[in-house]
Amino acid sequence: MIAPFADALAFLAATPTWPAALTAIVLFGVLAVILLVQRSPDMAMLGGVIVLLATGVLSPTEAFRGMANEGMLTVAALFVVAAAMERTGALSVLFERVLGRPNSLTSAQARVMALPAFLSAVMNNTPVVALMVPAVRDWAKKNRLSVSRLLMPMNDAVVLGGLCTLVGTSTNVIVSGLVSHETGQPLAMFDITWLGVPLLAIGSVYILSASRFLLKDRRPAMSESDDPRQYTLEMVVEEGPLVGRTIEAAGLRGLAGMFLMEIDRDGHVIAAVAPTERLQEGDRLVFVGDVDSIVDLQKIRGLRPATDQVFKLDDPRSERILVEAVVSNSCPLVGRTIRQGRFRSTYDAVVIAVARNGERLRMKMGDVSLEPGDTVLVEASPQFVERQRSSRDFYLVSEVHGSTTPRHDHSWVALTILTGMVAAAALGLVPMITAAMAAAGMVVATRCLTSSEARRAIEWESLLLIAASFGIARAMDTTGLAEAIATSTVAAAGNDPRWVLAAVYALAMLFTELMSNNAAAVLVFPIAWQAAADLDVNYMPFVMAITVAASCGFATPMGYQTNLMIYGAGGYRFSDYLRFGGPLNLIVMVVTLALAPLIWPF
Repeated sequence: MIAPFADALAFLAATPTWPAALTAIVLFGVLAVILLVQRSPDMAMLGGVIVLLATGVLSPTEAFRGMANEGMLTVAALFVVAAAMERTGALSVLFERVLGRPNSLTSAQARVMALPAFLSAVMNNTPVVALMVPAVRDWAKKNRLSVSRLLMPMNDAVVLGGLCTLVGTSTNVIVSGLVSHETGQPLAMFDITWLGVPLLAIGSVYILSASRFLLKDRRPAMSESDDPRQYTLEMVVEEGPLVGRTIEAAGLRGLAGMFLMEIDRDGHVIAAVAPTERLQEGDRLVFVGDVDSIVDLQKIRGLRPATDQVFKLDDPRSERILVEAVVSNSCPLVGRTIRQGRFRSTYDAVVIAVARNGERLRMKMGDVSLEPGDTVLVEASPQFVERQRSSRDFYLVSEVHGSTTPRHDHSWVALTILTGMVAAAALGLVPMITAAMAAAGMVVATRCLTSSEARRAIEWESLLLIAASFGIARAMDTTGLAEAIATSTVAAAGNDPRWVLAAVYALAMLFTELMSNNAAAVLVFPIAWQAAADLDVNYMPFVMAITVAASCGFATPMGYQTNLMIYGAGGYRFSDYLRFGGPLNLIVMVVTLALAPLIWPF
């Protein structure tokens, strides 16, 4: 990576162009801040754009053109669609059946790679990753797996899967358009498949074998025992999907941070619950576990809190939250049971679980007599937190993040909208941005998601990083820095077509890691086309090299827009991409340079 920049700087020294030199310095500075200082990537990239704007290298229009870029706006809309899938519980039902229960980390990685890789071959990579991120995150938590060891393998498999057909990525389509402009004949649907399938197979072997050594567990350094609050919670099996299923099949065995203590069936208590025990309607399940596990339990379709008090609150369940509150010694309900104290009428909230020094409370929730220091988990409207935060009745009041009950009755609506979006984009009926924007508007209009939830669903950090990267790429293009790097790199390769092919690939790969994948393809294509013409050889190996290199940017977060989408969700650092994605970049490069001339001889 250093050599091409050194050549470029030598070129700039011979041809004084201070904007290009300043752009190179800013680019190095941004990468150094992200890699060494480990500042927020979006702020570092935006800072670089501001420097180029302040010095006149970029105009305001050029600097912030990325804000109106189709790719960025598409990603924003897809965040909303993905949030609707999660909010309605549609994704959890769908992917729980597809992914199942893994018996090892390698098995888990293979499961989260297979389906997305297949989907990415028939639709654009971006919606695949946008929809998979929340599903994988929830699945990893439920199966006690590190999400950082799942999201990057999933993302890399999606990128490689996108190389299997012409419509797999926007880069493939753009390169096909460039070829059509030169020859009048675009690439066929499965031209790239001959190269894409071997790359997916070999890349998957590397991902599954190397991830255990090169991918770090980015979960916080804490164990289950760090949280002393163990709640006792009673849930009832409703008429629906759980009736007739075994404890194992229902996913109620081996829950992270929680276990099923007993089942009360028509007054008969089953204390040692076997995994083969079949659930019946009206079963009262007694769980013991931490608050995060209770949040997950609340989202399982077919279960509801045993207390009927939750249905007597005014707000719909889908708009309520869970709140933890520690009972103070001045609380008027101390010494009285929850039922006697009329907790619901007093606080407009319902107690669904109680934690008391790790003690297992074996009575029904309404019969629990409150004591000072008890931590009660209540279901209430969001206004409960504001009303009771300064109250003397509770020492501490805090909302449980992500505790809102899914809108299960809207799951079929969300899945229908998702299917329509994918079909419309895959069949070419409308552009991807149109399909995504329409789907985002429809999930809000049909109340799968509220407008405030839609705004919160958008990951602004990722969008700002994508938009700012377009500004840096624009500066590289307009100042001649990109052309200087390209010219010096290809010139150093000589007249051997294999070395020139390697130089073209390395150049496209470098640009992809620093710019956008589409910009890299557009910049390198004319250089590669001219090189093939000068050498009087077949242009197809060069075209395929550009297509693969411009799509496979694994070594930096900026290398591909889906890399940025998993950055925050996986808790990754810049070094994670370099350590794990760098070798994958080299493997893909070697395979491409070896196979492309064999499939399409010079």
